Formats: sequence, structure tokens, C-alpha cells
Amino acid sequence: MAQSLELLLIQFLMPDNDARRQAEEQIKRLAKDPQVIPALVHHLRTAKTPNVRQLAAVLLRKKITGHWAKLSPQLRQLVKSSLIESITVEHSPPVRRASANVVSIVAQYAVPAGEWPDLLPFLFQCSQSAQEDHREVALILFSSLTETIGNTFRAHFADLQSLLLKCLQDETSTRVRVAALKAVGSFLEFTHDGTEVVKFRDFIPSILNVSRQCLANGEEDVATIAFEIFDELIESPAPLLGESVRSIVQFSLEVCSSQNLESNTRHQAIQIISWLAKFKSNSLKRHKLVLPILQVMCPLLTEASQEDEADDLAADRAAAEVIDMMAIKLPKLVLPPVFEFASINYQSANPKHREASVTALGVISEGCFELMKDKLGPILHIVLGTLKDQEQMVRGAASFALGQFAEHMQPEITSHYESVLPCILNALEDASDEVKEKSYYALAAFCENMGKEILPFLDPLMGRLLTALQNSPQNLQETCMSAIGSVATAAEQAFVPYAERVLELMKNFMVLTNDEDLCSRARATELVGIVAMTVGRTRMESILPPFIEAAISVIFFSALYSWMPCNNFLSDPNVSFSQGFELEFSELREYSHGFFSSVAEIMDDSFAKSDDEENANGFGGVSSDDDAHDEPRVRNISIRTGVLDEKAAATQAIGLFALHTKSSYAPYPLSVILAAASQLNSCRYTSAHSPLVCFSPCCLLAHTVMGIYIKTMTEDDDKEVVAQACTDVADIIKEFGYLAIEIYMPKLIEATLVLLQEESTCQHTESDSDEDDANHDEVLMDAVSDLLPAFAKSMGPHFGPVFAKLFDPLMKFARASRPPQDRTMVVACLAEVAQEMGAPIATYVDAVMPLVLKELASPEATNRRNAAFCVGELCKNGGEPTLKYYGEILRGLYPMFAESEPDAVRDNAAGAVARMIIVQPNSIPLNQVLPVFVKILPLKEDLEESIAVYSCICNLILSSNPHILSLVPELVNLFAQVVVSAAETPEVKGLVGRSFSHLISLYGHQMQPILSNLSPVHANALAAFVPNS
Repeated sequence: MAQSLELLLIQFLMPDNDARRQAEEQIKRLAKDPQVIPALVHHLRTAKTPNVRQLAAVLLRKKITGHWAKLSPQLRQLVKSSLIESITVEHSPPVRRASANVVSIVAQYAVPAGEWPDLLPFLFQCSQSAQEDHREVALILFSSLTETIGNTFRAHFADLQSLLLKCLQDETSTRVRVAALKAVGSFLEFTHDGTEVVKFRDFIPSILNVSRQCLANGEEDVATIAFEIFDELIESPAPLLGESVRSIVQFSLEVCSSQNLESNTRHQAIQIISWLAKFKSNSLKRHKLVLPILQVMCPLLTEASQEDEADDLAADRAAAEVIDMMAIKLPKLVLPPVFEFASINYQSANPKHREASVTALGVISEGCFELMKDKLGPILHIVLGTLKDQEQMVRGAASFALGQFAEHMQPEITSHYESVLPCILNALEDASDEVKEKSYYALAAFCENMGKEILPFLDPLMGRLLTALQNSPQNLQETCMSAIGSVATAAEQAFVPYAERVLELMKNFMVLTNDEDLCSRARATELVGIVAMTVGRTRMESILPPFIEAAISVIFFSALYSWMPCNNFLSDPNVSFSQGFELEFSELREYSHGFFSSVAEIMDDSFAKSDDEENANGFGGVSSDDDAHDEPRVRNISIRTGVLDEKAAATQAIGLFALHTKSSYAPYPLSVILAAASQLNSCRYTSAHSPLVCFSPCCLLAHTVMGIYIKTMTEDDDKEVVAQACTDVADIIKEFGYLAIEIYMPKLIEATLVLLQEESTCQHTESDSDEDDANHDEVLMDAVSDLLPAFAKSMGPHFGPVFAKLFDPLMKFARASRPPQDRTMVVACLAEVAQEMGAPIATYVDAVMPLVLKELASPEATNRRNAAFCVGELCKNGGEPTLKYYGEILRGLYPMFAESEPDAVRDNAAGAVARMIIVQPNSIPLNQVLPVFVKILPLKEDLEESIAVYSCICNLILSSNPHILSLVPELVNLFAQVVVSAAETPEVKGLVGRSFSHLISLYGHQMQPILSNLSPVHANALAAFVPNS
């Protein structure tokens, strides 16, 4: 076989295609015989030309897997020794590398079986050889062997790391340094143990040196291996970067700024900056790297994309993503330099610079929204000015930015409607479809939070939108429908004159069935639901049936709807379902579920009744498309916005059916609850409107449902989902009380404890471990902390023993190392627990009070508010243990009565003082406290404090306390403001009335001069509370 095989190998390498094909067929025939292996090994060692030896090695790698087990021990030894010899003696680099590839395959079988004990010693020996070729091939083998026998290296990991670092620093061979770089990348991909990975931190300077050399030599593909390595290090939870983060950022910025490099190389460099912003933002902050990064990223926005460059590799687009991420993570550091960049460039002569200025403002609006609200005037000046720019690209960027502002800077931006809406109106008539589309988006986002302010603009807006809806390309029609929906929501009943025309146009869209039209049909379905909600049942009831038919045709075969109350519509013999569930477009089904939610809400119980004349205006069987059965084209639909959102919408619809159809829903709840629960489990339901709270307790608390909630709390890996589960559980407890969920309480408490200890699955995500603070999600922990007050409300004083288990894990979040939002979360939780649990809170006063007193002086207004509320509830329910703190509490509360404080802060401070006076009036220096206390009244924002505050004053007046009676003129003026307030409750006004009546009984006509200073409205309002007045 050896001789014939040699001829075939030579023939295979000939340029003659026919000869090559004949050789290939004969080699395939010979390769079925295990003896082909020694024959190939022979030619690998003896063939005269390197290309034949290389071909022998390539074929050997392909065929040895199938024949290895059939070879005798002697032949196996021959293969191994020949491969080692080829690696060490062979002069041709391609042949050596091909032989190394065969070694990797053979090692996969021989090393685990203990048949090649000398392989690793040989490789270590080669890697330290004086010959460059030997060192290079050893590193190549180390790299490839990680894929096949990586576990074998674990015992030698320390030695391997030392070897790789030494080779990275090889002073005589670039090839060795490059091979070492590749090997480091392979080992990092294989290694997941934090203690092993952390040792690679020392490699970073050498990796950077090798990569720079590769770039200088034009080897960009090798240089980018460094970025793959940095990617692994950045995403690792171990603190791997240390001081090297500066060098990595500097190198990445050098690469992404070099326009002579390939797009892919620059993109990988930008991506490293993005990962650093996402996973190691605190490191960027600590090393003062935010400004240097933005000084490179912002100018990258001005780069024009190359014609042959893919959109996802364009430097300007990638830079925008980096700026967006940095704004989310480090808003305070990002806004100033970006605003400066925009302020300088929006008047540039270069249109790309003008575009970059507004693009930058748009992309940071999600992260910097709170800070940008303070600069909204000058920011809008820039964006609205560029919306009139002569260049399309600039106007398009301005429209995008305006849409981002409208989405993220509510409600403040709505107050600028007089300047913003006319600009959007003009942009709707732009010559560019791209500008129009972005303007519809901006209009939709802007109008969502408007009310009657939209009325002066309603007619011109609807004129333009209706015209566009009839005469625009499909993509513009879809965004136009979204805009109309927002306008309808804002205009409310003023939209009625336009509703009929809009609905008539929607009929044409709601019967489309071609794949490319289903998105338009989805938007139309959504818009009809919005219009129905806007104009109401009276106007919609008679014209809804055809729209219901069209929507039902989308979901008719859905299991969720086969047993729903709306199946009365399905039983109508006049309704056709020819399109049915064939419309495989999850977004359309999602919006159809939403449509039925709207219909259920406006129709209430009549939604369940069949309408015998429903088909009078039916159009469900009519299609404007001739080719309804075209081959479906591929659509890029994300999982989150596809099937999962569809299930979430369906589940929410079920809840609204239950809520609004009432008795007609009675036959369905058990099957519905179980189906809804299964959807909740499979789609990781995150809607803020859980349907399960709509059902009766006996159904709601089916084991399946509560089991899913409890399992979600500890086992789901999505923090948003877990937060929603916690919120739903808290709502259920508040709605149905302790007895309804008693049997689930032990597991609920245990799940809560796991979350407080940050040991649930969703809390095991990778984080920036360079920081002392453990990473956690604020929304998640806020939801978890809401569970404790819910437990306390349902159990009252009996919550004490349970709270003892949860207290220490909760207080971990109050440590000084934690961010302010953590501490205020704890304080707010403690306040509500004290309020609901009552006297057992006394046990915790000494442990809690130092934290609360410190938070009274917090620089954050929210923290001060929560601390004031908490200290009031502790004093109210904590009994004698709180008395020794009264002096410190009053000193801490006093600054919160200053005029410079927000109204809400002063209201909570007043509530705290009121509670202290109510429970311990003799422990308060009333002569000093009451003048300050009364001066800030009435309450301005937090009227939940009204009962406590005015009960306190009423008690003092009814007991004729001399310190309160010295403030009669101030009290009368206060009472007058309270009784005319539309925001205050009758209960509060009753307290004030009793107090005022008592003052009249005490002072009689002496009150007349005080009353004469009141306005007639105030005087008459007070007089109503005086008997026989």
C-alpha cells in the first residue's frame, strides 16, 4: 500500500483536475483499511517533497480517529514516535504544524488511557529548546491540546503559566511570542476557575507588547487575540485587571483611533471599552479613565462609514454604544464632557460633526436623564436647532435624539411642548422618509405623557398623520400608527371626531396576511384597542364586532383562548376564520391579546355576551392579498419580544378578562389559573400587571401557582423576573391576608431569606469584583424589601419571631460600604415593618436607631425622608427604649424643617415629630418644638402624614395644652387652608373642624379679629364647622 499511496499523494497534488479527482477516489478507497495509518506515517517521514509530507499529515489527522482503536500497540507506538520525530526533525514549518495537529488528535485517545506518559515532558522540553522552531511548535501543541486533553494540564497549571509568560517575553523570536499569545488565549477559554484565571493578570503587559508588535508588522488577525483575552478577563468575576486597566484602555483607544486598521480590528478594540464600561465601570472611575475614553469615543461619532463596511462594524455606531453604556453606568462623569462636545460641534461646518453632536446627546439620555433635566433648556436649543438643518443626516439624528428625550425625560420635557411640538410637526413633512420615521417615533414618545396641552395642536397633527397613513411607505405607516395611538391617549375625548376615520383605515390593515404585512397588521390591532379605550364603550360597542373578528382570527387556535369567555364570539356561525392561526407572527398575536385586554376593559361584563348581529359589518374573511400562502421569509425576532412577550400579553389579558367579565368568568378560573401559571413559568413573566391577583383566593393559592412564585424567587436567573415575582407575592398577601397563604409562609420566608443573603440564582451573576460592594440590582432588592412589610401587615405582632430571622441579613445592606440607595431601602423597610408589626419592634430599637439617626443627615433627600418616617414609627411603636434617643432625634429632625428642604422632606419630618408628641408629649420641649412644627404646615406633598400631624394638633388643642394655645392665630390660618384643600380627606377635615370648634368654645368673640383677616372663602369654610354658625 505504501508505494501505491505515495503515487496517489503526488497525483493528488497535480494541477490536473481529472487526475486529482481520480487520486482522491482511490485514496478514499484505501483509507477504509487501518493499514493506511502506518503507510501515511511512513510518507510523513520519508517523502522527498514537503507538500507530500504535509498532505500525508493532513490525511493522517482525518483518518486516525476511525482507525486508532484497531491499531496494535506496536503500530500505536510507531505513530507516536514518528509524530514526535516529525516535530523535532522536520525543517518545513507547514509540515511541523500539520504533524502537531495529528498529535492533538492522538493525544485525545492516548493520554487519558495512560499510553503516552512522555508527551507532556517532551513538550516542556521542546518549549525550552534553543531552537526557535521547537519552541514555536511546542506552544502550538499546548494551544491545540487544551481542546482535547485540557484537564490533563490542571496538575501542571502553575508550570504552564510560568512557561507561557516566559515565551511571551522571548527576546529572540517573534514567532514564539505570537505562538505564546495564541496559547494564552486557548488556556483562558478553557480555564474557568477564578484562582487559576487571576494569575493571568501578570501577563497583561507582555500581551500588550506582543500585540503592538503584531500591529506594527501588519498581523492584525494575531493582534486581535489580545482583545479576545481581555474579553475573558473583563467578564471574569475575579479581580483580574488591577492597575493594568489603564494599559488596556490606552491600547484599545490607540487601536480604535487608527483609521488605517481594518474595521473588525477597530471594532474589537471599541468592544473592549464597552465591556469595561459594562462590567468594570468602577475601575474606569477609580483610575480616572472616563474622560480619556470619551475624548476618543465622541470624535469617533464624526467618522463617516465606509461604503463596503458592515453597519455593525462602523466605528461611529460602535462608539455610540460605548457612550450609551458609560452613561448608564457613570452618568455624573459622562454628561459634562458629552454636553461640551455637543455644544462645540452642533454649529460645525462639517455636517458629520453636527450629526455627532445630537447623536451623543440622544444616546446618553437613558443613563443621564436625571442630570439632563437640569440642562433641558440648552440641550433642547441644540436639538431643535439641528432639526432644521439642511443636511438629512443631521435632521435624522436630531429626530432620534428628540425621541430619546421624550422617552426618558418625562415629565419635564412635556412642559416644553410649545417649542417642541411645532418642530415635530414640521419634521413630519420632511423630504426624507428616514427623518419622517424618526419624527413619528419622537411624536409617539412625546405625546404619551401629554394631556390637554395637546389640544391646540390636535387638528394639524391629525391632518398630517392621516395623510401620511394613506400615502406613505409601509415602514412609515407603522410608526405613524404608533404616533396616532399616543395622540389619541393624550387627547382623550377630544379625539372622538377623528376616531371614525382612523378605524375605517384600520380595517384595511387588519385583514393583511402576507408575511411582510403582518407587522402593519399588529400595529393596526394595537391602535384599534387604544382608540376603543379612548372613545369609550358607548361609541365603540356597535362597531367593534368586525375588529373583534379580525383579532380572533389571529388567536383562534391558541390554547389559552379555547376556553375563554370570548368563545361566545367564536360560536357565531357568521364569523369566518380562514386565516386563523396560520399567521405565524408572535408580535401580531401579542398585540391581539392586548386588543382583547382593551375590549374587556371597556365592555366589562357584556364582553362575555354573544352579539347575534355581530357580523353585520364583518370583514374577517376578506383579504387584500392575492398570495396568502407565499413561502415565509426569515425574520429576525428576538426571543424576548417574540413568543415570550406574546405569552405575557396573553396572561395579562386573562387577568383582565377575570377582572371585567366577573360572573361570566366563573366557569373558567381553575383551568385558566393553571394555564396562566404555566405561561408564567415558561415565559418568565415580567409584566407589572400580574393577572393572578384578579382571581379568588381559593384558585389563586393553588399549589401550582404559589410553587412557581417561590421557585422563581430562588431559581430564576433573571433579576427582573424575580423582582416581579416578589412584587406579586407582596400584592397577594396584602389582598388576601395571612390565612389565605398561611401554608406557604415557611417557604416564602425561606425564599426571602435566600434573597436577602444574596444566594439566589439570579444573584450569582458576574459582577465587578474590584469593588468592595457586592453587586446587586436595586429594583430586585426594593421588591424583596417590600415583602417584609407585607408579611408584617398580614401577621401583625406575630411577625416578631419571623423578623428575627430576617433582621441581620436585612441590616447587611445598611453597612457604610453600601451605596445610599441600599441604606434608604433598609430604613424604609424598617419603618413599614415597625408600622405594621407594632410593639415587637422595641427589641430592635437600639440596633436600628444609630443607622436611622445617621440617615437623617444624609445628603440624599430620599434617605432623609425615609429616615424621618422610620424614626417616627420607631418612637410610636418602640415604647420606652426610644426615650433615651429623643434629644438626638429632635436635633436630627430640626434641619429638615428649613425652607431649603424639599416639601416632601419637611412633611415627613413633621410626621415624625407628630408621632413623638402623640406617644410622649411630656418628653418633648413643646415650647420650642411647636412654633417650628406649625410654621411649615399645611403639608404640601406627602399627605399620608396628615392623619398623624393633625391628630397631634387636635389632641393638644382638646387637652387645652398652653403651648399650642399660644399659636391660635397661626392655627386658624392653617385650619382654613386645610378645610378648603381638595386633596385632604374628610377625616382630616373633621379633625381640623373639631379643633377649630374647641378654640371657638374657649375664646368666643376673641377669635373675631383673627377670623376677619381670612378671605371670605376660608372664613366660610371654617364657619361650616362651628355649631349654629
